[in-house]
Amino acid sequence: MAREMDLTILLPALALAFIGVAMVYSATYAKTEMSLLFLKQIVWISIGLLAMLFFASLNFQVLVDRYSRPAYWALIVILAVLLAAGEQISGSQRWFALGPFSFQPSEFAKIATVLVLAKYLANRQDRARAWTTILGAFLLTGIPMVLILREPDLGTALIFIPLVFGMLYAFGAPLQRLFLIGGAGLLASPLIWTLLKDYQRQRLIVFLNPSADRLGAGYNIIQSKIAIGSGGLTGKGWLSGTQGQLRFVPEHHTDFIFSVLAEEWGFLGVIVVLMLFALLLLQVLRVSRFARDLTGSLTAVGLTMILFTQVAVNLGVATGVLPVTGMTLPLVSYGGSSLIVTMSLLGILTSIWAGRKVK
Repeated sequence: MAREMDLTILLPALALAFIGVAMVYSATYAKTEMSLLFLKQIVWISIGLLAMLFFASLNFQVLVDRYSRPAYWALIVILAVLLAAGEQISGSQRWFALGPFSFQPSEFAKIATVLVLAKYLANRQDRARAWTTILGAFLLTGIPMVLILREPDLGTALIFIPLVFGMLYAFGAPLQRLFLIGGAGLLASPLIWTLLKDYQRQRLIVFLNPSADRLGAGYNIIQSKIAIGSGGLTGKGWLSGTQGQLRFVPEHHTDFIFSVLAEEWGFLGVIVVLMLFALLLLQVLRVSRFARDLTGSLTAVGLTMILFTQVAVNLGVATGVLPVTGMTLPLVSYGGSSLIVTMSLLGILTSIWAGRKVK
């Protein structure tokens, strides 16, 4: 049964990853300076598979007990160093340059936060209603979130919000207290507005009315919606999308790769991809339901929230339902850190499931 569960996670993940290779190739093949990115993506998939197999083979309990806290605090230090010495790209300081490749610590911080938070909550199972337990969980989540906001990387930072709320809900924290904290966050939104960068504020403004800045902040959303709409039922064909091939859609190999997919493969292609994501999410939710202990269950919930939030936000941005945040589509968009972390996440989930079957 564990082997079957492995395949139900592995096969949809591989299908999505290789669809991503095809989309990255289509989005970049006409650009001389980017034409080999799809080969890099294949390298990332290979490394991601090794990472997935590595984490799947580990004893999950050993991973959490011995390495969750050191990994969490190590990444906190790395995120702090990144703000002082990281590589700046497009106004953001999110990467360390490693030769021809880049390393994005915030991607790895998401998994480390889930692991340390699951261990923290499981150790306080008898104090689920206590304010100290709930606020401690928000403190553990808030430290990496604030550091990531400083890069600035609003999209990645926002993932930590559903992550902590989802895990606390699964833990049994009182809903009234979670609603109270959520309401306090909404009341603090004017303060948050003052902390945003100018371009982030503009993105929120044009989300309400993209035509207010057609050639500026609203351009991405408008072009993405045109690309998606022009795909029709069956699409224009692979390598034949005009909006993507002629560079009307910016960042179309990363944040807006869904627009390329919809334009070239149409509604039917989109349905196939959504069904693969639905299958994958259903399987990882199953892990949380049947995990051997509370630590495993909470970890599975947290990792599922990461995956679900990234898919939902990326699709929401591409279709104009959400403001532009700069978030990749898991397994499909170009990007080494994102791909390796997603496959590592799936490997940890596989390990939790395998542990459930040990008698």
